[in-house]
Amino acid sequence: MTTQTQLSAYDLVAERRSFVSDTGIVLMRELRPMLHDPFSVLFSLVQPIFFLALFGPLLSGNLGGGVPGGDVWQWFVPAILVMTSLFGSSVVGSNLLYEMQTGAHERMLVTPLSRSAQLVGRALKEIVTLLAQAALIVLVMLPFGFTLYPVGAVLGLALLGVLGVGLGSLSYALAIAVRKQDWMFWVVQQTVLFPVMILSGMLLPLDGGPGWMRALSSVNPLTYVVEAERALFAGDLANTDVLWGAVAAGLTALIGLTVGIRAMQGSAG
Repeated sequence: MTTQTQLSAYDLVAERRSFVSDTGIVLMRELRPMLHDPFSVLFSLVQPIFFLALFGPLLSGNLGGGVPGGDVWQWFVPAILVMTSLFGSSVVGSNLLYEMQTGAHERMLVTPLSRSAQLVGRALKEIVTLLAQAALIVLVMLPFGFTLYPVGAVLGLALLGVLGVGLGSLSYALAIAVRKQDWMFWVVQQTVLFPVMILSGMLLPLDGGPGWMRALSSVNPLTYVVEAERALFAGDLANTDVLWGAVAAGLTALIGLTVGIRAMQGSAG
């Protein structure tokens, strides 16, 4: 009995080591194209920079002191970071669709790498990309009056990483689900993306909106993440919005990983 218990414990440790090493292999495979072409990270910042350059001044001119907290950039920049995570993580499934069309995904499935590690490794790659983009956006905005609170910023980036894992995993699961009708990926992604973004209060405060919009916003997990990012980047670490944002991001990651791993394990069919 004791011997069986020891063997089971040994097998469990070995399995965990295998999962960690497999995840590392997949992560490096996914990072290699970005390391060979780091300018791709810069080009991916075009969209958030446009929002900051064109939408930010409109907010400043039309809302001014009406923005919660009174400072437009302290209110808008954290929201743009969440937008970067939302847009970047929600499209990563298209890369998996391409791999399925070219047969690269099937070749990965026949390797000894565990399928759970194949999903988690891909999701972790999105964290690296997301954190690099977020750091660059913050650095760009510093000369324009954005105030950086280092501890809050680090915690805010960590929260974005958790959210990115969840969104990326859901995107991979969607790609696997619609792999025989790949056009459906973009239909679903675009249909979900914009309502979720607008109803999070990311671009405009929803306090003056109709009741049904405020009701939908209250059940939108992204709303809580956006508010948590604003509190963290304002240095208000004890704000209860941070707690609710962490819960929302954690649940998104948990659901995303659960759905994504199950989809990856069944993707050979």
